[in-house]
Parts: sequence; C-alpha cells; structure tokens
Amino acid sequence: MKSFKKMLVDKGISPSMQRIKILEYLSKNRIHPTADDVYRALVKEIPTLSKTTVYNTLKAFTNKGILTALSVFENEVRYEYEQQPHIHFKCLKCGRIYDINEKYDYLNDKYIAGHKVIEHHVNLKGICKNCLEKEKEDE
Repeated sequence: MKSFKKMLVDKGISPSMQRIKILEYLSKNRIHPTADDVYRALVKEIPTLSKTTVYNTLKAFTNKGILTALSVFENEVRYEYEQQPHIHFKCLKCGRIYDINEKYDYLNDKYIAGHKVIEHHVNLKGICKNCLEKEKEDE
C-alpha cells in the first residue's frame, strides 16, 4: 500500500483511501475492467464510493500514465495497469480480454518506415482456448 501511495504522490495525485483501493484493485485484477466493473468490485468494501469517483479517478490515473484506457473493442472503455507493450486478444464467445506477451520485432522498434512510434496497440479477436476446449467437450 505504501508503494501505491508513493506512486500517486510522485505523479501529483493526492493519495486518498479510495484512490489507493482502486489502484490496488487494478494491480491485482488484470482483467481489463470497465469503470462499472471497478465500482461493483469495490462498493461493498467502500460503501461511500460513488461511480463519479471511480470515473474521475480512472481518468486521472490514465492522464498521469498510471493506467492505460483501452477503447478498441466495441464502444466500451476498459482499463489496465500493465505498462509493458503487449497484444490484446478478445474472445468472441466469453468476452474476456487476454494479454498476449509474445513479442514481435516491430513492437520494440522506435521508428517504422521513418515514422517515430510513440504508442501502439495490437488487438485481435477470436475464440479463446478455454472456449475452444468447451466446444470440443460439447461435441
């Protein structure tokens, strides 16, 4: 908890208990939750938590580079704590988003065709291995 507090202070964010709990949740639950998912997960533990606080906190964390906001699948925004470049894979059956950490050369390049890469996103859709196994069992 001290490291989260220090991280927030270092980023110029006041380390309230609610902000620390939101950051702690995201660091432990790397499931690419929506703001509503974060709210539902924490409201029982923090009854005074409001959806507005969650939305504002996630926006502040994203603006300060603590989180990444993913808005690449449909019309929803999901959040992640992972800061290393990686690929996202969304299962079309169960809806879960997986982090794929397999590296491709271009992910580490700072320049592509003379263009300076500041940020990149690779997103894949398909059927996850868990759903594929269930399909085989059902056959």
